[in-house]
Amino acid sequence: MTLGIAVMLSAAAVNCGSDGGQADEPGAAGPVEEPDEPVTITFSSWVGSEEGMQRLYEKFQEEHPNITVEFHDVPAEQARQKLTTQIAGGNPPDVAYVDASDVVTFASRDALVNLDGYLEHSDAIVPDDYVEAFRAFASYEDSFYGLPFDGESTGLFYRTDLFDEAGIEGPPTTWEQFQDAAETLTKPGEQQYGYQIFAPEAAYYWYPWLWQAGGELLSEDGSTVEFNSDAGKAAAELYAGLADVSAPDHLNSNSYDGRIAFANGQVAMYMAGAWFAGVLDEEFPDISDKWATAPLPEGDAGCATTIAGDALVIFAGTENADAAWTWIEFLGHPDNVAEWTFESEGTLLPPYQSLLDSPELIEAKPVLEGFAEAMTCGKGNVIHNPKWAEVEETLNEELGKAIYGEKTGAEAVDAAAEAANQILAE
Repeated sequence: MTLGIAVMLSAAAVNCGSDGGQADEPGAAGPVEEPDEPVTITFSSWVGSEEGMQRLYEKFQEEHPNITVEFHDVPAEQARQKLTTQIAGGNPPDVAYVDASDVVTFASRDALVNLDGYLEHSDAIVPDDYVEAFRAFASYEDSFYGLPFDGESTGLFYRTDLFDEAGIEGPPTTWEQFQDAAETLTKPGEQQYGYQIFAPEAAYYWYPWLWQAGGELLSEDGSTVEFNSDAGKAAAELYAGLADVSAPDHLNSNSYDGRIAFANGQVAMYMAGAWFAGVLDEEFPDISDKWATAPLPEGDAGCATTIAGDALVIFAGTENADAAWTWIEFLGHPDNVAEWTFESEGTLLPPYQSLLDSPELIEAKPVLEGFAEAMTCGKGNVIHNPKWAEVEETLNEELGKAIYGEKTGAEAVDAAAEAANQILAE
């Protein structure tokens, strides 16, 4: 988190009060009743105009005709800053669809409504059914401040046609197999590379390697960094070395733009979330028979992958907390989560274990089977410390230097750890 964001959120917390400006804990009095008169709530998101969300809204209005949702669209890459500015100005929306990693950031600054009271009386939401990583995303200090809504695990996409040409049978399942395959598939003279890493997103895509090596980001009490342990250094060395099997032109790109390199056959293997399967089907249908997915290759510590997702939150100070809860409770009902995720056009996964285990998911989207199974070893990179964003930014910069050969992977994580410990101690 930058200092500016921290200051703005702190100022908002003073304005809102530690209890979010509510005289009593929202939802504590009992089940929410339908409003007697028309109520309008505002909903900030980058998905409000999508057909799937509008279908859900039509269903919602049939059940709750006195509640109108006013959709405020904001690009995904601008959402966090936009909400931060609105909070500081005292005019946030009633509800927002946010990156799940932002829940802790906002909750730690008293900018969100504590949902425990509502959940206690809800028949629609069963918190124990959430995958553990999603419960962690949506919680702060043992209370829920968001409802997980959709998500993904990270897997390996590979070009079956390039594997066949190289005589490689099936996707790699271990680090050693992965490195061998990446080297075999790298043919610079033909503009073909075995894998692709991205310096601007180095930290996020390094985390699975760290966890698979047996490393952790922080100590159990969260006071010191541990990503420069022996396991972390081994993971960083391997990761930085992947620049040798990556397309140089894409090292300074980003994971989403890199999809084109995979689609045109320039890159043979690619790490991405389940979202990428939907993108390939929609944007590159001509290669539908030339790619497949697999779990990430495992390190010495076994299976580990990154889980990401989105959540629904209510902002503190809202005058329409009950109506806002009615809206997000409706969206968070398992039936509606299923409709929004695997029953829709994309390839997002539901955060409920019961839905991940349902045969309907595989029947609807066979490509999601491996991603659903990987949820059992999935971990979130959300750290319940408002200073973590600054730490992560430092780690990202240092790993980026290693990718460009300015230092070794081990040197990079050592430098990042030294700076991170100072940040956490301030």
